[in-house]
Amino acid sequence: MEDYTPDFIDDESDLYEHHAFTVDKGQNPLRIDKYLMNFVENATRNKIQAAAKNGSIFVNGTPVKSNYKVKPFDKIRVLFTHPPHENLLVGEDIPLDIVYEDDELLVVNKPAGMVVHPGHGNYSGTLINALIYRFENLPNNSSERPGLVHRIDKDTSGLLVIAKTEQAMTHLSLQFAEKTSEREYVAIVWGNIEEEEGTVEGNIGRHPKNRLQNTVYLGDEADKGKPAVTHYKVLERLGYVTLVSCKLETGRTHQIRVHMKHIGHTLFNDERYGGEKVLKGTTFTKYKQFVDNCFKVLPRQALHAKTLGFVHPKTGKFMSFDTPIPDDMVECIEKWRTYSKHQGAVE
Repeated sequence: MEDYTPDFIDDESDLYEHHAFTVDKGQNPLRIDKYLMNFVENATRNKIQAAAKNGSIFVNGTPVKSNYKVKPFDKIRVLFTHPPHENLLVGEDIPLDIVYEDDELLVVNKPAGMVVHPGHGNYSGTLINALIYRFENLPNNSSERPGLVHRIDKDTSGLLVIAKTEQAMTHLSLQFAEKTSEREYVAIVWGNIEEEEGTVEGNIGRHPKNRLQNTVYLGDEADKGKPAVTHYKVLERLGYVTLVSCKLETGRTHQIRVHMKHIGHTLFNDERYGGEKVLKGTTFTKYKQFVDNCFKVLPRQALHAKTLGFVHPKTGKFMSFDTPIPDDMVECIEKWRTYSKHQGAVE
């Protein structure tokens, strides 16, 4: 499935388009409310059914009810009378952990749980809301998002660089595009990785059946995704999980999450990709309780953007920043360290 148009205003009906999809050729008949559950983030069945009842869901230009069965190549549009919230940016006084700042840029240590930019279901409390409250006239990136050079997922913590001038935006964006910036992440993944280090190469694109996920495409299907390269290295073996360092050559959406799952080592407690289940270990009730306790300590995917390096757009000097692993991940690592020592857990 592909998005087939950008957000736009329909002049005749004065409706604003929020979502647009073209159904894949291999799609089996499925009620549109069930179908959209997989393709609209943070949407509930009731919300989708209400939208259909209000005549806000269109297939091939015609409003449909929630029991409509989608067919291959159907063009679906979800329209509302108000503009998409991401187009209505409002500054908010939200605390930020600013690691470095000068006239050209700033480096922020984003906490887990903070969304980087407004989008469906997350219209306030984002990093962008915090930035436009503090800074006037931030330069827009190619997606019209002020200051944003790159992004990390809501539940990933760690470092981001923000551009404060047009020159900085152009210069920094080029470094990310040309893979000259340096980024290292730390992750806890399921399973005991056999090799001490390795590289995952596999084009990443949208999952054919679940639009909220991405997946790896290889061989004849490679053109369905964009090239992606992740280098990983084992930092510590903790029995049924492994602490790893991941360095990115490319910056695809969910890249580490997708690549690690692809090689059989899904991120610990990564709900979107199945890591919130017990994927390795024993069937003992005590073990399950231990894992549940780890999930409570770290209620998100175990991923932290630890280091960030780039050439300063004005001085030409290479700058490198490092931030400590956050407390929730540290506590989870300590639990696994203790467990693996006491249990002698071996894959």
